[in-house]
Order: sequence, then structure tokens, then C-alpha cells
Amino acid sequence: MEINTILQGNSLEILKNIPDKSIQTCITSPPYWGLRDYGTDEQLGLEETPDQYVENMVLLFREVRRILKDDGTLWLNLGDSYSSVHTGGKKSSRSTVGSNHENAQEIKQPKAKPSTYGLKEKELVGIPWRVAFALQADGWYLRQDIIWHKPNPMPESVTDRCTKSHEYIFLMTKSAQYYYDHEAIMEKTTDSYQGKRGKLKHRNKTQSAMSDRVFNVEYTPEMTRNKRSVWTIPTRSYKEAHFAVFPDELIKPCILAGSAKGDIVLDPFFGSGTTGLVALRSRRNFIGIELNSEYISIANKRLKPYLLQNELF
Repeated sequence: MEINTILQGNSLEILKNIPDKSIQTCITSPPYWGLRDYGTDEQLGLEETPDQYVENMVLLFREVRRILKDDGTLWLNLGDSYSSVHTGGKKSSRSTVGSNHENAQEIKQPKAKPSTYGLKEKELVGIPWRVAFALQADGWYLRQDIIWHKPNPMPESVTDRCTKSHEYIFLMTKSAQYYYDHEAIMEKTTDSYQGKRGKLKHRNKTQSAMSDRVFNVEYTPEMTRNKRSVWTIPTRSYKEAHFAVFPDELIKPCILAGSAKGDIVLDPFFGSGTTGLVALRSRRNFIGIELNSEYISIANKRLKPYLLQNELF
């Protein structure tokens, strides 16, 4: 199996050719439903209804589950959208966070009216949770919903709700016991803890249950704590692309917690290649799948300094 490469084509079909239990972790963001046209045939996200989109996600991530190792993880980023937003006299399902998506381009108008798929005009579609629950029903373990808080969200002209400034990252696993290096992503204690005293239980690195050993501690600026589930990370731009890309800081904790050095990281919607870039910097290998040749060119340019080293971790 070739690694540290980008495979061009339909993600579902390419995944079928990857051997069972060969991938340690998958970190990805599929095209959002009803939001963007990426200019290629066979793309996902242009389904007429949310149910059709969810069904396609289940089929694709069933293949991802097959190729994950038994202790593997999936880190799935999904944005939401609203039904039947009026834009220039037309109706569309339009995400409030779509312009920050890795591969975003043109708005695509869904063909079906909201009433045909059980939603009223202006309703939040709830795509992230629809997909998460469907994957759970298909056999995945839904372990956590992580909030990606964006301090610099896209402005919105709405006056009857808040401006959307977050997306979800779902941590999903193949098994109840899985690889998760919590120490690799520990964060510093906040100022509100410093100088205070408390009790600290000891947990060993093998993920066993808490031991009975309890220590009295005084929190200091040098101390760390288990990473919280709200990640405040600004969106980033890339000068070579006309769309926003994943921030490195968003991908890095997923890679560090979900894999060890030398493992293989998969992204079946590779886009401009941020997952592969962070994987190489973290001394992991990657496999990327991408349908759009323009994005592959951008990704290869970003990855070239690392790929020239011709080093397999």
C-alpha cells in the first residue's frame, strides 16, 4: 500500500481498495450538504435531501471503519445549514459557516423543497447530528462532540438569531477500547486555577481506571490538565487558494491523540492537504483522497518540501 500520497478519484471507490485494518486514524471534513459545488462529477453534498446525504455518509464511513485498526479513531468535522434561506429571489440550503470549509467554492441550489424532506422554511437542518446518529446506528461508537469555536467567524446579516461561530468535530471509534494519547494533548491550567489547592487523581498511560491514589496539589502556571472539549481556534487562509483551509491547530490534537509516530493517517476528503501536512510534521504518514485536480495541485505544492525528503515514518 502506497503511503504519503494523494489518490485522485471517488472516495468510496478508492477506499474499497485499501486493505482491512491498515489505518490508525481518519481525520476529515466531507463536503457540507447543499452548500458548495466543487466543480467535479461524483462529488458528495449535492444530494436533493438530507436523508440522501446521510445515507451516502454512512456508506462511505462504513468503508473507513473497515480499514481502521481495531483501536482506530475517526475525527469527523461537519458544519450545519439552514433550510430555504432566501438569496436573490432563490431558495437554497445555505450553511452559515461554509466559507470556512476546506474546499468551499460556489453555492449549489438543492432541487427539493424543504417540505419534501420534513423541514419548515428557515429551520436548522441538523446535518452534523443526523450523520453522527446514523453512524452510531451503523456500528460506530460516538465518543464525544468537540466544539470548534471560531473567534473570527464569517459575518452574517441575520437579525433573528445569533451569528454562527462554531462547528462540530465528532470523535468516533471502531471499538470500546481504542488508542487515545491524552497526555499528548494536555493543556495548561487556566489562570482561575493558579494558586488554588485541590485533589488530583492519578491515571496511568494504559487507560486503566482511576487508581485510588489521590494527591493534594497547588495549581501552578506550569501544570497541565486534560484537554477540554471546546477548542478555540481561528480560521486560516492560504495565499495560494481562493478558499479557507483547515487550521493546523485544529488537526494537530486529533493526530497527536489518535496516532503514534509512524502510524498512517487517512483523509478521504483531502482538499488542500492540511491533514497530510500536519501528519508529516508530526512524523506520521498519510493517505489522502481527493476528487478535484486543482486541490491536488495545491496540496502537492504545500507538501512538496516534506515529500522531497522521501522519508517514511
